[in-house]
Amino acid sequence: MHTDPGPTLLAIARSAIAAELGEPSPAFTQAEWLDEPGATFVTLTCAGALRGCIGSLVAERALRADVESNALAAAFSDPRFPPVSKHEYRAIEVEVSLLSPMQPVTVESETHALTLLRPGIDGVLLEYGRRRGTFLPQVWEQLPEPRAFLAHLKQKAGLPADFWAEEIRLSRYTVTKWREIEQKT
Repeated sequence: MHTDPGPTLLAIARSAIAAELGEPSPAFTQAEWLDEPGATFVTLTCAGALRGCIGSLVAERALRADVESNALAAAFSDPRFPPVSKHEYRAIEVEVSLLSPMQPVTVESETHALTLLRPGIDGVLLEYGRRRGTFLPQVWEQLPEPRAFLAHLKQKAGLPADFWAEEIRLSRYTVTKWREIEQKT
């Protein structure tokens, strides 16, 4: 990728949602790098409030397909929200986060884990048996203290906030993110 991929990724996400709603789709240029594997999250907000967020943790499909699929899922299949309506479409702001590969973090205890977390930098995946949850690095904006961040992440994975076990696995990743800034006239 020699140029900033952000505008293209944002256009792909918005175009996928627009097409599903029968709205005019923004144009974007096709580039070879869009065929390379990529893992993304697409986050939708409306008036500053979360409206949908779905993504991939591992790069298993072409970047363009990953963004399109996650944009559609965030808009129409996030179980926390009703599907985005045609009426809401213009008020939605799109953010695309491109994830780095997962990096396992070896921890001896919860206290050790807390010292290894990098607030504002790390996205974190927590796994325990079949339970798992992840927070993008952007979540540090709402939960800047590592103990609270980890407690909420455990709850997202369906575990008690004060739970810890030797079998918990942590991985971290970073993101490069782009947010749509629509000019309202």
